[in-house]
Amino acid sequence: MINGKRTAALTPPMGWNSWDCYGASVTEKELLENAEYMSHNLKKYGWEYVVCDIQWYEPDTDGSEYRDFVPLCMDEFSRLIPAENKFPSAAGGVGFRNIADKIHGMGLKFGIHIMRGIPRQAVHQNTAIKGSFATARQIAQRFSVCSWNTDMYGVNPNARGAQDYYDSVMELYASWGVDFIKVDDICNTYFRPDDLYSAKEEIEMIRRAIDKTGREIVLSLSPGPADIACAEHLKENANMWRITGDYWDRWEDLLDMFKRCEQWASHAQPGGWPDCDMLPLSHLAIRSHECGLGERHTRFTKEEQKTMMTLWCICRSPLMFGGLLTDLDDWTFELITNEKVLRLLGHSYGAHQVSRTGYFDGNILWKSYDEDGSVYFALFNTYQKDFHVEYSLGQLGLEDGVYEGEELWTGEKLDRIDKSLDAVVPVHGVKLYRIKMQPCSS
Repeated sequence: MINGKRTAALTPPMGWNSWDCYGASVTEKELLENAEYMSHNLKKYGWEYVVCDIQWYEPDTDGSEYRDFVPLCMDEFSRLIPAENKFPSAAGGVGFRNIADKIHGMGLKFGIHIMRGIPRQAVHQNTAIKGSFATARQIAQRFSVCSWNTDMYGVNPNARGAQDYYDSVMELYASWGVDFIKVDDICNTYFRPDDLYSAKEEIEMIRRAIDKTGREIVLSLSPGPADIACAEHLKENANMWRITGDYWDRWEDLLDMFKRCEQWASHAQPGGWPDCDMLPLSHLAIRSHECGLGERHTRFTKEEQKTMMTLWCICRSPLMFGGLLTDLDDWTFELITNEKVLRLLGHSYGAHQVSRTGYFDGNILWKSYDEDGSVYFALFNTYQKDFHVEYSLGQLGLEDGVYEGEELWTGEKLDRIDKSLDAVVPVHGVKLYRIKMQPCSS
């Protein structure tokens, strides 16, 4: 924070998250190997966060399936700490400090995943809360539980000691050097039908606790879909929030993202970004069985991968790579390091869907603006075949004149656009153009 103002995530965060590769079982060695690759090869393109996903405090994880009601690594103040068998440098109570120092030494930033709430085992053992006379049992909402993970109870925001608990947790993470915190089981639990629990207050407690540390920490909320009715509250309290459930390498999931992006694009702003979820690209699921599948290369075609990258970038979603960086193929490397496409994240504004024909089969046109006065157009094809599209200057919202441009994936130059923009767009593919008016000749 600078002069009391938050400075985190002024542009959409870009990084790598361990979930799509390792589920809940990532190790220190694997984190650092992927960090080394990012530092040497991707940092100069803006990729900077290395995020350790769920259950780093559970010693015996082996993939993406959770073990119910098992002992977790925890300190005397009800706070989860890294399992030393997976993260040896955490020995002696130093937590993630050594890993964070190494990642910072690479010129990168370090993030962790947590579940909302307080560990159930802390409640059952009635352990202490740092800075409070209250105990874990006194601040827990026992009816507020995650439907897919048994680690935590929710925290009662009205209980004495509740804010103290979150303050102590964030104080610990800040002391480790954490730069990014992904909080799970919270974004889609804003309101419960029984009206007994609302995540709204828990989000606010987390936000206050982070701000008290004085450290610039990105707050990411998962999973989605977030409720558009909560947009203003999300922008006030979080830096990024999921607008979808868990997203994987299926065309149906990508197709669904168009309507979500249309709904949320206008809410993107410095410090607060609707999050389309991780990019399931390249080598996936080394130790994961999500979608009933195991280890594989992404099921997206190359055209679908370009469609995904284009949609994420024009909507200014955070980019969190999910594949194994240490096994990144040349084609994917070029996909995620295209500087002209990545420019959209930091220098564009006003993204919106201009038109759409059909749902499963059709054409979708998106538009946004660059700070330098040029205009972006993304021509998407959701048909099951290549399709020729043509948009007049009027349909593009451009005044009469002569324009020039470039297709940003191929580098194809357009020397004269005076009546319409037309292209053959591959099946499930996209053409992404940056266009500007030609200067008047003297």
